Amino acid sequence: MPFNLRCSVCGQEYDPASLIWRCSCGGLLDLAAFEAYFPLEAIRQRQPTLWRYREALPFAPDYTGWQQITMGEGFTPLIPLGAETPGILLKVEYQMPTLSFKDRGAAVLIAKAQELGIKRVIADSSGNAGTAIAAYAARAGIACDVYVPASASAKKLRQMATHGATVHAVSGSREDTAAAAIAAAEREQVFYASHVYQPVFFQGTKTYAFELFEQLGGSAPDALVLPVGNGTLVLGAYYGFKDLLRAGLIEHMPRFLAVQAEGCAPLARAFERGEEVAEPVINTGTEAEGIAIAAPARSRQILAAVRETGGMILTVSDTAIEQARDDLARRGLYVEPTAAAPYAGFVSSAERFTTSDERVIIPLCGAGLKAG
Repeated sequence: MPFNLRCSVCGQEYDPASLIWRCSCGGLLDLAAFEAYFPLEAIRQRQPTLWRYREALPFAPDYTGWQQITMGEGFTPLIPLGAETPGILLKVEYQMPTLSFKDRGAAVLIAKAQELGIKRVIADSSGNAGTAIAAYAARAGIACDVYVPASASAKKLRQMATHGATVHAVSGSREDTAAAAIAAAEREQVFYASHVYQPVFFQGTKTYAFELFEQLGGSAPDALVLPVGNGTLVLGAYYGFKDLLRAGLIEHMPRFLAVQAEGCAPLARAFERGEEVAEPVINTGTEAEGIAIAAPARSRQILAAVRETGGMILTVSDTAIEQARDDLARRGLYVEPTAAAPYAGFVSSAERFTTSDERVIIPLCGAGLKAG
């Protein structure tokens, strides 16, 4: 079956090979609805990677190119926070090939680009998405340019370049970086491999939900605590659990607790005010660079998803993030500041968001070695 892109505003459909990244009406593109299949017996016999769920991903049945691209991404460990809190589980997403959860989306998006015959991609990123796209593009033999803020972690910039990407450091905000990448993609007629605008990226991050379903014995957790900037993991998890719900494999959606940094929190402000769309804010600064998104393009979808699950969006200070990071390190888990934000949010809100007998999942999205 064909997997088309569909405008979320006017409904116009596009071939994903068209290089279109946004509808002519200005609307964001989603993937046109398709049925996700879960042949559980076959899945259980496959390798423990996200590709075990390939019938739920938007590829032709005979596509096998992923076998040359994969680096074993997915099926990350799920471990208890501590003996005193057996229901609080951490999913160690930084145990991915490029050390962040963005490998989920990058592997699937680049595989789709390969299936479409794309030879070059342009991406923009604050760090982790860029490193992931650079790595998987290298695996696929696809040329890659990544636009990054000049203030991004030097370690991440070096990682992208080492994977063979051409790195363009942009002075200004994260939004300025995205604008520069978009301008280059349109000027040069190159596939814009955006982890925000390309909906196939979210098809990769939705495998987070599929893995939790398996790791929890064929059920959904009660609640998810997730970082949110552009919504890559929030929307991916939402789509994944919706697929499982439609397939009749789970009985309920988990509640979503989405966490932003105080210094850049347009979604939390919009949620508190009951608004459907987040208005842009001024980024006043935060160490959690991965979620410092002043104008999230998919704010309407993120806010709707969190509200539908009965969840909430809150903020945490950089002080709380650093304390959470230290606490996790003392438990043997070394993460970057952005990855500590969900845990900080949980610590500050556990009593009003969960009960002691609930199963709550917190991701550790990026390795501490990538910071600085």
